[in-house]
Amino acid sequence: MHEPAISSVAREAILAWYDARGRVLPFRGDGDPYAILVSEVMAQQTQISRVSAHWSAFLATFPSVERLAAAPTADVLRAWRGLGYNRRALNLQRAARTIVSEHGGRVPREVAALQRLPGVGPYTARAVAALAFGQAVGPVDTNVRRVLFRFTGSTATGVGLQRIADAVVPADRPADWTHALMDLGATVCRLATPRCAECPASPWCRSLASRGRRRRPRQGSPRPAFASTSRWLRGRILDQLRDVPGAGWGTVTSPVGNHDSDAVEAALSTMAADGLIERHRADRLRARLAR
Repeated sequence: MHEPAISSVAREAILAWYDARGRVLPFRGDGDPYAILVSEVMAQQTQISRVSAHWSAFLATFPSVERLAAAPTADVLRAWRGLGYNRRALNLQRAARTIVSEHGGRVPREVAALQRLPGVGPYTARAVAALAFGQAVGPVDTNVRRVLFRFTGSTATGVGLQRIADAVVPADRPADWTHALMDLGATVCRLATPRCAECPASPWCRSLASRGRRRRPRQGSPRPAFASTSRWLRGRILDQLRDVPGAGWGTVTSPVGNHDSDAVEAALSTMAADGLIERHRADRLRARLAR
């Protein structure tokens, strides 16, 4: 089956745009596979601006995969403060321990081996492979997916979309190509207000050529206020416990925001099951960060 492609001329135009207009981010200047793995795990479901603010500090605390693997989990959770989705911190440390125990302390090069690391899915595995090792693979996040959909006119998903993403990677610049598509989707080929006049790929864009109209987003149920979500509650509980020095126990105050004592109790139970915290046997509102 013939897959939609991106011509070499179009790729050169996109790369030239990236060379001139690409975002300057602190972690893009570091070729260390461990540092790249940290940045990519941080970037999962988190704005790049927040990653930029935390990445350097995290690496200063855990400058090597061995240091991260050997650190107390509580210290890792404290260093993760402000990034959210705290299970990523646990998975990152578990990945570091796997790298030390199974790969001699070296981040694996191949996508399949990377994807077997805790918390590393298809996107993160390909991002590390492309950025750290120059593998000609195409990581697909939300921004890249949108660029490929619009540019190629393909409606493929899953394996089909991944095949397209891998096929269009220029073998001599896989890292730059990865950054270029991410930046293009984040700053120009945006979801609601694409800036087609500024896009270096506009002469070859099938969506623009066909004058296709973007589908209106489905009107689903309104999203709950962020402060009413369980993720917000779990984050506030962790912040309380992060302020407890050392391995000490802290008492989680209740209510938290508009979450009553039952919601706090439920959150503590799930956080303990996830390995984020330990609960005191005698006082169920006393807890500490996982060790």
